[in-house]
Amino acid sequence: MQVIEILREVSKRIYENVKDLAGTDDAGGDFGRGAGGDISRNIDIIAEKTVLDYLREINFDCIVLGEECGRVELSKKPKGFIIMDAIDGSANAVRGVPFFCSSLAFATEDKLSSVTDGVITNLSNGDMYWASKGKGAFLNKSKIKVHDKEPIYKIIGINTSGATIELMNRLHPIFEQHNHIRHFGANALEMAFFARGLIDIFIDLRDKIRIQDIAAGYLIVKEAGGILLDADLNPLDADLSYKTRISFIAASNQKIIDDVISQIK
Repeated sequence: MQVIEILREVSKRIYENVKDLAGTDDAGGDFGRGAGGDISRNIDIIAEKTVLDYLREINFDCIVLGEECGRVELSKKPKGFIIMDAIDGSANAVRGVPFFCSSLAFATEDKLSSVTDGVITNLSNGDMYWASKGKGAFLNKSKIKVHDKEPIYKIIGINTSGATIELMNRLHPIFEQHNHIRHFGANALEMAFFARGLIDIFIDLRDKIRIQDIAAGYLIVKEAGGILLDADLNPLDADLSYKTRISFIAASNQKIIDDVISQIK
């Protein structure tokens, strides 16, 4: 079985196990802080257990890097890393806001740039965004591309959750000069929406994004023709450490980078 098939199958299992749980009393709970630093909720635990159980069931030789469970070595001779945020957008999931997802990626080495396969599944409706390196990006069975034309409405995604006053001041000209700013509360799914052409540029300069949040989206965006840069406007890359925190810009073309990023103070 190919890696992408494994990721897609386990993503389907996550969806089946949590689709009726979101927004219910059983979705919450406090299970302490996970490896990523956030409080683990019941829906997080169920989704992660789904992944770990399946990988053990098929005897997949890998090391899992989970948002909640941390590093789990399933083999002494791993083929690579499964980078897992089984529920991205946990607050939305617990409250029942229909914008949360699972994000699963496979990397052959300890670098973001070594990701070869990625799957993001919209857990509110089962839509699956997926990519394998060099083979394009897909939504279910349809190939997707970033929006590379002049849009009727320029949609700018900016994650400002927990942003400092200094960062908000730097970003203020963008908010002032553009009327269609969006942030929905699940970075991975927003990257999938960007790859699909629904958002023209997505900006997160908070230095808070973990590898688990971005690994699958990184590949899907690149395979959809998008540009991914770090805060210094260099090609995005990072190691897979739990201490790593990322700022990034995803853009559909160089023109929108020049137009929008030039406004940051």
